[in-house]
Amino acid sequence: EILLPALKELEQAFHTYKNDPEFLAELAFYQKNLIGRPSPMIFAKNLTEQVGGAKIYLKNEGNNLSGSHKINHCLYQALLAKRMNKTEIIVETGAGQHGLASAMVCAKFNMICRVHMGTKDISRQYPNVFFMKQVMGKSGSRIVPVSTGTQTLTAAVDSAIGDWIGSPDAYYMLGSCVGPYPYPEIMREAQKIISKEMKTQMQELENVLPDVIVACAGGGSNATGSFDEFLDDKSVRLVAVEAAGKGLDVIGNHSSKIASGMAQTAVMEGFKSYFLVNKDGQVMPTQNISAGLDYVGISPFLSYLHSIGRIEVAGITDAEVLETFQLLASTEGLLVALESCHAVAQAIKIAKTMTNDKTIVVNLSGRADNYLFNIAKGLQDKEFEQFCQDYNEK
Repeated sequence: EILLPALKELEQAFHTYKNDPEFLAELAFYQKNLIGRPSPMIFAKNLTEQVGGAKIYLKNEGNNLSGSHKINHCLYQALLAKRMNKTEIIVETGAGQHGLASAMVCAKFNMICRVHMGTKDISRQYPNVFFMKQVMGKSGSRIVPVSTGTQTLTAAVDSAIGDWIGSPDAYYMLGSCVGPYPYPEIMREAQKIISKEMKTQMQELENVLPDVIVACAGGGSNATGSFDEFLDDKSVRLVAVEAAGKGLDVIGNHSSKIASGMAQTAVMEGFKSYFLVNKDGQVMPTQNISAGLDYVGISPFLSYLHSIGRIEVAGITDAEVLETFQLLASTEGLLVALESCHAVAQAIKIAKTMTNDKTIVVNLSGRADNYLFNIAKGLQDKEFEQFCQDYNEK
């Protein structure tokens, strides 16, 4: 309840500037001249030929400043916060991509940020932590380690909201399409640029709408942005892909809300959706190889679209993710974030069931820089293990 005045203030500002020509012009300027949009649409010719079936296109958000789609909503919110005269920013992050993007825009616009991050995620995503620290410099911005609860993204969200309760005059730069209103709507506005570009690029390349669009789904910012422009195009299948981890059969082995069938309708952290909670409403453990898909809930937009049958939801295991990472690297020369590899793995399965005159677009939410150690460990690369040991001994 203590945050209601802050949410009302945010709601008023969002509706004031959402269609404001000056705001939109500044947003478009920085989308082009800071982020580097539009992000490229790549025909994965080699992958398509190896897999067989439908043509696979890759919308590469990894080309963005910061290396992921997260910079889209961080820029949008930074420009909104600036108009609200906010200089103190509170952030949560899982894989660190949202934390890094937040730190970047805060440095750009002279804002101080506190990035809440679970200690487990700090350990497994340390490359992003290191770069966050470099961007923060001596500005007063800092990383807040969260050692409570799951010590991952869900705990980081709880911690960030707690910080916001104690600092209601700060701006909470939420990192996914979740949270209390108007955050899901803000996120949709910020990320719909992805599907707008997709539609234009596919018309230029193939002169058709894609038959299928596939995107990974943790909280749901990347999937919401990928699907938004196509919601009324009933011929386009929309497929969200969750993390099946070590398998969907056992609680604690995955992070799948819908594909597992284990989620319950609940209200948490200010919004109603599907969550991995038990009958008493307590959060169940999650696990998967990619920190960005660890969240215990899913966007209310995606929950609704699933409930009316507009989107399909699938689960991909850690083993399939690693296999797909190697396949993309060797066929297309792309080093893709493990979150995105979930979507590519499902797209490959779908492509094999379709004819070669059909098209699939996969949104690559980011690149793999921060997953170097996770991937090497997952692949049990002995040479890399030896390199790390030798490096530590020097």
